[in-house]
Amino acid sequence: MEAQPLTIRANPDKAIVWEHDRLYLLDQRILPTQEGYIELQTATATADAIRDMVVRGAPAIGITAAFGVVLAARSAFKASTENWRELIQDELDILAASRPTAVNLFWALSRMKQLIASMGEENPEPRLLQEAMLIHQQDIAANKAMGALGAALIEGNTSVITHCNAGALATGGYGTALGVIRSAHAANKIERVYADETRPWMQGSRLTAWELAQDSIPVTLLTDGAAASRMARGGIGWIIVGSDRIAANGDVANKIGTYNLAVAAKFHGVKVMVAAPTSTIDMSAASGADIPIEFRDSAEVLKWHGRQIAAPGVDAWNPVFDVTPAALVDAIVTERGVVLSPNSKKMAELMGV
Repeated sequence: MEAQPLTIRANPDKAIVWEHDRLYLLDQRILPTQEGYIELQTATATADAIRDMVVRGAPAIGITAAFGVVLAARSAFKASTENWRELIQDELDILAASRPTAVNLFWALSRMKQLIASMGEENPEPRLLQEAMLIHQQDIAANKAMGALGAALIEGNTSVITHCNAGALATGGYGTALGVIRSAHAANKIERVYADETRPWMQGSRLTAWELAQDSIPVTLLTDGAAASRMARGGIGWIIVGSDRIAANGDVANKIGTYNLAVAAKFHGVKVMVAAPTSTIDMSAASGADIPIEFRDSAEVLKWHGRQIAAPGVDAWNPVFDVTPAALVDAIVTERGVVLSPNSKKMAELMGV
């Protein structure tokens, strides 16, 4: 996959672009030192891009997968106008297998499959493309709604800590956690953002700091282990993070290190806010124990830019996510509303079940 020039400048709010009848993704592996888009013309290439972290963040993965279904339908219908439904299944399975934890992936694929099941004999691509674009647009609208709701919870002018990247790059645009931060900063409620570097992929330093700098929001990087010490010095009002999956009881799966932050926040009297669309809430998972946690290659921890940084023979434990118990979360902010001190009853009320 080669980076292709587009008519737009590299922009966190335009990380997923459908143009010239194909999908383009802003390559998040090379930011911030390089800015370029990757062109995708097949569902398999789209799944590879998701797996290889070209795109990451639960909402963005779901949107990308929806466009991947469009590409799968194009290929299947070209191969057989009569049997395209059967032919598309293998590529849908490939997309579903790309990342296990982000529930938005399966939510988006389910939505596209329901549309496929309702279709007649016409070319499926136009209707599926319309649906993928609608999913994209709805995510942006949801993020802006969350930004307003989350900002309303922040009192006075304070500083906040965020972890990993839950900005425009991780969504269809605007962002979840960073959407709240953008809205609150615009309302003069946030003085400074402290961004954890977020080992081992360094999304905080490479992506979050880059996004905030693009928006001229004051940002200071923290090593992941420095956050508790920074809280102890005072002046931190909130921890604001996103989520890849939220269980029915309010337990939150997010980037590894989120749990550490929440434990330290509890001790220091700092509140924890999780901003995520309702598509991230998995009511079939009773608790965080039911959320599958992705593990990646130990080389991601043992090496840095291809250079070995650990002694030969040393292994690494490399979970991508951890689960923060609902008891450590002060607020879950969604496009439908805010859940304070979440539990099973409150989450069910939010989801209308």
